[in-house]
Amino acid sequence: MTSALPGRVLAGTALALGLAFSANAADLRVAVSSAATALDPDFQNATPNIAVSRNMFETLTKMDAESRLVPGLAQSWRMINDTTWEFKLRPAKFHDGSKLTAEDVIWSLDRPATITNSPAAFTIFTKAITGKKVIDAQTIQLTTATPYPLLPTDLASIFIVSKAATEGVPSAEFNTGRGMVGTGPYKFVSFVRDDRVVVARNPDYWGAKPEWDKVEIRFISSDPARLAAMLAGDVDAIDNVPTTDIETVKADKRFSFVAKKSQRLVFLFLDSGRDAAPGVTDLAGKPLDKNPMKDVRVRRAINMAIDRGAIRERIMTGLAYPTNNLVTDAMQGFDPKLEKVPFNPTEAKKLLTEAGYPNGFAMTLASPNNRLINDSKVAQAVAQMLTRVGIKTQVDAMPFMSIAGRGQKGEFAFSMMAWGVQTAEASSPVRALVACADKDKGWGVVNWGNYCNKSVDALLTQAVATMDDKARTALLQQTVDKVIDDVALVPLYFQATTWAAKKSISILARTDEVTSAESFKPAK
Repeated sequence: MTSALPGRVLAGTALALGLAFSANAADLRVAVSSAATALDPDFQNATPNIAVSRNMFETLTKMDAESRLVPGLAQSWRMINDTTWEFKLRPAKFHDGSKLTAEDVIWSLDRPATITNSPAAFTIFTKAITGKKVIDAQTIQLTTATPYPLLPTDLASIFIVSKAATEGVPSAEFNTGRGMVGTGPYKFVSFVRDDRVVVARNPDYWGAKPEWDKVEIRFISSDPARLAAMLAGDVDAIDNVPTTDIETVKADKRFSFVAKKSQRLVFLFLDSGRDAAPGVTDLAGKPLDKNPMKDVRVRRAINMAIDRGAIRERIMTGLAYPTNNLVTDAMQGFDPKLEKVPFNPTEAKKLLTEAGYPNGFAMTLASPNNRLINDSKVAQAVAQMLTRVGIKTQVDAMPFMSIAGRGQKGEFAFSMMAWGVQTAEASSPVRALVACADKDKGWGVVNWGNYCNKSVDALLTQAVATMDDKARTALLQQTVDKVIDDVALVPLYFQATTWAAKKSISILARTDEVTSAESFKPAK
């Protein structure tokens, strides 16, 4: 099934699939709030895409539900010396019956660098690798230019694909089913863009037998519609339960409910790098000759103007954990000294005056409207708080696919986004979001704020090459402290993730927010 088919045919086929699912108790139907933008597992480093890919593709190492590193397709790994790692592969098979080999791994590690126009490239996880050597069909050695203790962790983000099935296949063709050959617990069946993905059990899976015969993952961004689908029995489980309906769902004996603090940081990008910033004007609407956000005092004023506690209580109904950190307290690089979140509108106004904006200025806040819990509502609240201190702010809310593409093109000076800290330590957000853009290193791949501070990069470089855990933690804390002091971005909160399902289904809540077939099992 491809997106090239007429809409009426797609709808009819999708309806038929839905009817088939309702007849089989061994099938699972899940409704998720964010649609995958592409099926190519190397195209975009975004949680909705990763969640879909996890059903069909696997990584050498992986994170468990608590974001602890565990074996994946690599059953073991060891350091040969400070710059060489050796990985032993499992005797796994691809969906077409071919054996997984070290050549497939090399192909998969090289492939992210060949993907063009990615809104968020996976090369951030592969650039440290400078050499690849096949020892035998099931053993591979990877080398780095300098000691790099995070390599096994980075590899938890790179999906392994079949070289034979994907060589010469453009990213867009994956949406038709070409190249969709992984080693995962489920096989690709069909895809309807912005509507659903269907997968089926892989009977030859190397691990534990998959729980479901077929799984239908529907993309329903509308909160009321997603909940209504579960209440009507059209789906068996949903993610991101609407905050206004959580108590109702919890009280309904037909369903189970789970909430968990995630590692997803919701934050604001501030364009501090360009001399002229799009969408930033004086109060009369005339573009400013000088970008006010280049002044750290303005950035600090924005940070102090936001009442994160009010957002947590009034909009997020407690499903937000205000922060001035980049990672949670369970992650390496967390600095407890930063947890006193600033809120001082009086000081914010004073800083604006000192910076030369006593009457303020105006700008537009770009925001997703279908990606995060109550995202457009939070953006509106932030806009009102900034307006109160003199920064007249309006909101431009749009679907995640739109904001991701436009943001990567540099169309926004001010935007609200989120980052899932995939590697469970602070270099992940720093490398991707605020490090100076460097294609050779794979750094700054999502640096919409155009921030660049050589002293931050120097600390980061030292941290990721430090093998001693205690010393690396201290360096990561120093890096985070400098990022926050300079307000390279504005952390808001870590959001909680919620799920609900029929009582007959148990839920595995993950800190990385990933919702896949493995998130649900028949209740015992």
